[in-house]
Amino acid sequence: MPQRFLTAPLVLVLSLVVAPSTQAGSIFDDARLLRFPDIHDNTIAFTYAGDVFTVDAGGGTARRLTAGEGLELFPRFSPDGKWIAFTGEYDGTSDVYVIPAMGGEPRRLTFYPSQTNSERMGSDNMVIGWTPEGRILFRGQRNFINGFVGEPYTVSPEGGPVERFPLPESGIISFAPDGKRIAYTRIFRDFRTWKRYQGGMAQDVSIYDLETRAIEKITSWPGTDTQPMWIGDAVYFLSDREDWKLNLWRYDVATKQTSRVTRFTEFDVKWPHSGSGQIVFENGGYLYRLDPLAPEPRKVQVRLPDDRRFARPRWVSAAKHITSFSLSPGGQRAALTARGEVFTVPAEHGNTRNLTESPGVREKDATWSPDGKWIAYVSDQTGEEELYMIAQDGKGQPVPLTTGSSSFHFAPVWSPDSKRLAWADRGMRLYTLVVATKKTVEVDKATVQEMTDYTFSPDSSWLAYAKRLDNGFNAIFLYGLADKKITQATEADGSYSPAFD
Repeated sequence: MPQRFLTAPLVLVLSLVVAPSTQAGSIFDDARLLRFPDIHDNTIAFTYAGDVFTVDAGGGTARRLTAGEGLELFPRFSPDGKWIAFTGEYDGTSDVYVIPAMGGEPRRLTFYPSQTNSERMGSDNMVIGWTPEGRILFRGQRNFINGFVGEPYTVSPEGGPVERFPLPESGIISFAPDGKRIAYTRIFRDFRTWKRYQGGMAQDVSIYDLETRAIEKITSWPGTDTQPMWIGDAVYFLSDREDWKLNLWRYDVATKQTSRVTRFTEFDVKWPHSGSGQIVFENGGYLYRLDPLAPEPRKVQVRLPDDRRFARPRWVSAAKHITSFSLSPGGQRAALTARGEVFTVPAEHGNTRNLTESPGVREKDATWSPDGKWIAYVSDQTGEEELYMIAQDGKGQPVPLTTGSSSFHFAPVWSPDSKRLAWADRGMRLYTLVVATKKTVEVDKATVQEMTDYTFSPDSSWLAYAKRLDNGFNAIFLYGLADKKITQATEADGSYSPAFD
């Protein structure tokens, strides 16, 4: 029977029902995902859900200062605490704004067309802080080379021309108490998640004398040293030395000795900033405040009253959120994943079926078995990604196929006889699984890059896949399902996307 291909647009509608919590001690009484904090005297400014808030340094109910449709990020207090500068998207581009610290109408200060970067590259016109003279210091990409290179600029909170700060490029900058020196990083990659990185983009902290132009590098760890803050006679900074977790460290400017300050072991310390002789930072989504004279940082418990409009039940079209598709063997229906659910839809006539209906769980990469009976997919129902399958008509419960996984999964592929599945993970491993017994075999493990191209032979006896070798080029390999032997089929010449005739 010839396959019938889908020619009409598919419109899917699903309803997400989220019951808001009204109990004391809800997540909004100890809010999380609080970002980019700053502190002045007894007030902390931070970003939550793309808006700027302030809260008492001892914790309590936060007060919202901005409500723009775009993002408002990196709030930074002026030296006198009367103003807050931030990077905002009120007018469609990423620009520098300032508002009174008690709230008010934002004033736009930059008007140069911003670069459109991915989130991993950070924001253009990113507010770093304030100069001792009361100008706003920000990082721009006006002479754009690539997303890593940014140049420091300053602008008055009253508006006016933007001026270049005397450094060719920089990441984070912090002024010494005398205003004559700065601690800074030349490289900015703080939105990247390169764990254990020791390559050419590794960051170091240096001291730069603005009068003599002398530079002194104060860190030598081959990993990450970043986010410097100059307090008194010491420079505090983030480093992943010792245990590969970002923690706060202290460099004594006089003695040139470095010592550890915090000892978080589960999550990295992120985005610390200093003010009024104190440091605030994020860890695991919570805010912490550190007095350098105190032995331990203190968690700041923040209450965020909110109408939770995005958590209210509503109808949502899934048509614009389809992440994978797979035709049934006869082409009468298609399996789709959208907004974390597995659907099947008819080519022409019939009903749309939500097979999984699993709020709070993400399903992805649904694929129809060649015999037409099952749909395999990846789900994070257990907290880790695992393989499941479910009857194509939606009857019965999902069948778990794997357990104990600990890594991101790539799309599963059926063997033509519908007896096996192959898939790979972010751990650079390739697997096969016998569906009837759920027996899993690790086929191969790469050392350079994940394996994402794999396919079965028509007789289901072989698995062909591409693997990158140590020379940086891909080769095609064959794996015999019967003897479990691996044969390299091509030279390491950049071959990929194997397919059997």
